[in-house]
Amino acid sequence: MAKTPHVAVLLAGCGHLDGAEVRESVLALLALDQHGVTFQCLAPDADQFHVVDHVTGQPVPGARRNILQEASRIARVGQCLDLAGARVQDYDALVMPGGYGVAKNHCSFAFKGAEAEVRPDVAAFVRGFFDAKKPVGAICIAPALVALALSGRAAADLTLGSDPGCATAMTALGQHHRTTASAREIVVDEAHKLVTTPAYMFDDARLSDVWVGIERCVAEVLKRI
Repeated sequence: MAKTPHVAVLLAGCGHLDGAEVRESVLALLALDQHGVTFQCLAPDADQFHVVDHVTGQPVPGARRNILQEASRIARVGQCLDLAGARVQDYDALVMPGGYGVAKNHCSFAFKGAEAEVRPDVAAFVRGFFDAKKPVGAICIAPALVALALSGRAAADLTLGSDPGCATAMTALGQHHRTTASAREIVVDEAHKLVTTPAYMFDDARLSDVWVGIERCVAEVLKRI
């Protein structure tokens, strides 16, 4: 019997303004489950950049939350592991939902654009999949994290939707941004086994359209294992 693929899912907390986008995360896990693969949620055991009140949309002065603890709200108790103990060789593919936490906690793209830094542990983990020629699926803003991790190493085709500022930043990082018209679309870079979809880079996207894009993204990732 063929081995069941095992997929790493890198989360950035919980909540679209300061962590992982909950809808994108759940839909990615659903897509993986529907394809019959196993998955493991992972997150760094570190403080978020800041905490945002999702009622007002404003940062909460002095508040602190832990990325791993918050990501465990999505993964369920005990089902999200510390990224520090993760090894690329234990997984067949990587899937990364979006949310501002990707651009604030995993890297500083939200604040510095193409000049952003990436957490060393996150950068090493993401690069490890490309070095091992294992497929990667990046959703919403997560392709920006990929672009930062690959900058100076590889030029990939990817999408962040249709935002001109993001497209300019991707070009500055040496990547090839492909404009997409809706959350239903995907971009496949065959050479790097990278699949991207914009999801809530379109703020007004319908949940059903986000699902279509994420399911297509996950399906294409799994085809390349």
